[in-house]
Amino acid sequence: MRMDFREQSVKELASDIASGAKSAREVVEASFARIEETNGEINAFVSLDHDGALSAARAIDERRSRGDVLPPLAGIPIGVKDLEDAKGLATTYGSACYRDAAPATVDSALVARLKAAGCIVVGKTNTPEFGWTAKTDNAVFGLTKNPWNLAYSPGGSSGGTAAALAAGMVPLATGSDGGGSIRIPAAACGLAGMKTSFGRVPQADAEAPAWLDLSSKGPMALRFSDVTDVLNLVIGPDPRDSTSLPALEKALGTKIGRPLRVAWSKNLGYGETDTEVLAACTSALRALEGAGVEVVEIDHVFDEDPLNAWLSIVGACLERSFAPFAGTPAAAEADPILQMIVAGGGALTARGLIEAIDTRHALTADLVSALSGYDLLLCPVSAGVTPETALDGMGTVNGESTINWVQYTYPFNMTRSPAASVPVGLSSSGVPIGLQVVGNWLDDHLVLELCNLLEQVMPFTHRASI
Repeated sequence: MRMDFREQSVKELASDIASGAKSAREVVEASFARIEETNGEINAFVSLDHDGALSAARAIDERRSRGDVLPPLAGIPIGVKDLEDAKGLATTYGSACYRDAAPATVDSALVARLKAAGCIVVGKTNTPEFGWTAKTDNAVFGLTKNPWNLAYSPGGSSGGTAAALAAGMVPLATGSDGGGSIRIPAAACGLAGMKTSFGRVPQADAEAPAWLDLSSKGPMALRFSDVTDVLNLVIGPDPRDSTSLPALEKALGTKIGRPLRVAWSKNLGYGETDTEVLAACTSALRALEGAGVEVVEIDHVFDEDPLNAWLSIVGACLERSFAPFAGTPAAAEADPILQMIVAGGGALTARGLIEAIDTRHALTADLVSALSGYDLLLCPVSAGVTPETALDGMGTVNGESTINWVQYTYPFNMTRSPAASVPVGLSSSGVPIGLQVVGNWLDDHLVLELCNLLEQVMPFTHRASI
């Protein structure tokens, strides 16, 4: 059975499986067929588990035939970003250091919760090495392309996941975000992507979190209605993770019952934003105003770009990841810029790291101050449209080349805030543009309320033609 996972919601697909209108086996086979059809051009998936996925699908079909009550996502095929474990598949981190890694013997905490909800892992999705950049490319599996325009990047670091979703290979997949790695590819590929408040999705894995408390894991999909439903199944505390947050009293998706008042910043006070990006975001603002949202433009959020403080923390974390492989040929295969960041992390003093962490305190205070009197902050996801892959990671803003075309995402990893990307238009190159929705820490429900509202009043109905 041929099916396009972009044509119906995850909830609708799960309902079809539960009712018997579609079998789990048919759905999983359709996913593998779509991967076979399109992955050669896009390179979103880097490994597959045909036998394991089909076995899991048969088990679900047998349970349904017996009349058993199925879990809410029974039979939904998913991709897992190659920075986290899925039992039976190797986790390479996109690094030559782990090129020959043995298959994982356990699932990550997120994957385990998704499987408990009935999801079926079909394979792993591509990522830049250790998730370090917004271009999805590595020495092990190569370059991932954007299904909207194969000459362009899908963003990163969850670029393989984003490309797989945009091409209809799977209806749901995992991402992680330590500096924009869910939001940037969600914007570049026309998806719903959210980084929850740090601690909402537990990281109760065997290894300590690779990027301390900068990075959050979570589901990615085409619709915020699906992201909301799936988050409600995977958030909540885990005693193995002392940073995990308590369960919510009310489910995500519960409305606050009054109109929202939001602040809009076109550059967070320190950047320059491309005119195409601003035009798309402005259209979304007008749609929100038409729906009763009060939008107020503000000039200032942060005093300066916190890139250096963020890079100090990331560099220290990446140095830790590379330390066991220092001096090996595999480490030498890493991107030269990544090698520079790792070297900088190794040279960082304890005082320097503490000062970078201290910066987070100031940034959080600045965000709270900027949001005083407002429910949420709106701003572009990135300063520029996702770039051509030929630019090798460089982007452009108003025709000027810049490596930091993504400068509006990582501040909210520093503040641990919930932040999401909503697709709001297409660029002249045919690739999508996203609006970023940011809340104070723990205000995930407000972020999702606005994202779901915008999805209703300004639906993004475009689909990649591939």
